[in-house]
Amino acid sequence: MNYSRKTRPTVKECVDGILNGDRVLLSRAITLIESQLSEDNQLARQIIEKIMPHTGNSIRIGITGVPGVGKSTFIESFGSFLVEHGHKLAVLAIDPSSKKSGGSILGDKTRMDTLSKSNNAFIRPSSAGASLGGVANKTRETLLLCEAAGYDVIIIETVGVGQSEIAVHDMVDFFLLLMLAGAGDELQGIKKGIMEMADGIAITKADGDNIPVAKKAKATYQNALHLFPLAESGWTAKVVTCSALENKGVNDIWQIINDYQQVVKKNGYWQEKRSQQNLSWMYASIDHYLKTRFFDHQTIKRELQEIIGQVKNGDILPLKAANELIRIFEGNAGKA
Repeated sequence: MNYSRKTRPTVKECVDGILNGDRVLLSRAITLIESQLSEDNQLARQIIEKIMPHTGNSIRIGITGVPGVGKSTFIESFGSFLVEHGHKLAVLAIDPSSKKSGGSILGDKTRMDTLSKSNNAFIRPSSAGASLGGVANKTRETLLLCEAAGYDVIIIETVGVGQSEIAVHDMVDFFLLLMLAGAGDELQGIKKGIMEMADGIAITKADGDNIPVAKKAKATYQNALHLFPLAESGWTAKVVTCSALENKGVNDIWQIINDYQQVVKKNGYWQEKRSQQNLSWMYASIDHYLKTRFFDHQTIKRELQEIIGQVKNGDILPLKAANELIRIFEGNAGKA
């Protein structure tokens, strides 16, 4: 298909290309989704509506872990295993953005060099930007495009800090927590709430001299999980050890994910979770729309800097300042 990269592809070009597995048009469509331009957003909405009947046929996996746990290395090993076993894999890697510059590393394609060269793997790094919880605002829509393009396993890698785990948990079927062994008390440095969200825990870097420590950590975590109340899903999280370096344990993790699917599809939780994902998407879209409309409003733009100065100087309480800005916005809501 011949078109300039400076020219927007049509809705039909994108939809046909995505359904035919065209990675270039898939990338172009994702760019439209991530764009801040209203024209692009309008096209993106039309594309999403057209491809919706072709979505929902993947297993959506969220992966998180403390810094240094080796998320990208693990995903490359795990992803290569999946591709070798006939799956089409999409990895949506959310990179941390600089709060000062807004810049992002976007280096996952470099870190997943082998996987990125596979015809059956699609890696899309994107900046988390200022969106809530460090999760790119359009990740849900990107996930749906990948499903329509025939990717039957979707991995979302979180930045591993703040509220990102909660946001990702709300958009995936299976939530995998990666942990390091031998880093002090095994139950320190990870919030109880995150452990409660996990459907599986993998102790990484279980190779060489670290194997005994990893096995001890596995037992510790497994015992701790038994103290938690039974999850809504009716599933008790499993703990395994793995070594991405030696490609050990990745098959066990895939087996756990398959076992999980069987349990939750049988008891009805799978469909309930998917329904909740749709509701979360709706609420997130409302939040994003209202926040964008508020801060893009010309009157708010004019008043905001002065009020920011007053808050910094202690001349006005933050709550009063917020109420004043909302009052101004509501009074001018019909004006651009």
